Amino acid sequence: MFKLPDLPYPYDALEPHIDEETMRIHHDKHHGAYVNNLNEALTGHDEFLEMDIDSILADLMKLPESIRTKVKNNGGGHANHSLFWQIMRPNQKSHPNDKLSSAIETQFGSFDSFKTEFSQRGVARFGSGWVFLVVNSENELSIVDTANQDTPVSDGLRPILALDVWEHAYYLKYKNLRKDYIDAWWNVVNWESVSMLLK
Repeated sequence: MFKLPDLPYPYDALEPHIDEETMRIHHDKHHGAYVNNLNEALTGHDEFLEMDIDSILADLMKLPESIRTKVKNNGGGHANHSLFWQIMRPNQKSHPNDKLSSAIETQFGSFDSFKTEFSQRGVARFGSGWVFLVVNSENELSIVDTANQDTPVSDGLRPILALDVWEHAYYLKYKNLRKDYIDAWWNVVNWESVSMLLK
């Protein structure tokens, strides 16, 4: 059975940028519901319960059609949130290390250009969804955004940075001001974790 991963820091660790109440509800209730629904969908399909979630999401056509949509939605929610918690941390450096910084500058021209494009994709994403920095099979970086809980893993891409722009990620503190939430979020990005994922 899939399990809800513990946060790698206390609920209030990302204050004042992300508030404790949002973190509790977001992690325990929203992510928890995705895990419960995923396990429910896969009940009786034990061969998938023995796989890691990215392997399942990378080839959704292997799933029985009757559970495919539920696994896509809830499995994506589980995978996306698991990455999201991992790439945040309190008191972070504002820039990545040399290797990641060099890769970003090669692809986007500068770190500031990358941040601007990434943030704009988050603001522009209609409705609920995510923005990701991904690596393709040629080890090239790109920015993609997805609807709902869709994941780049299903398109053969490897996400190394994820931003949740569902309203449940920010509404208690930032109300409808998604841009303010995104601007604040950059203060808690764990560039060390992102660099490790790049490797």
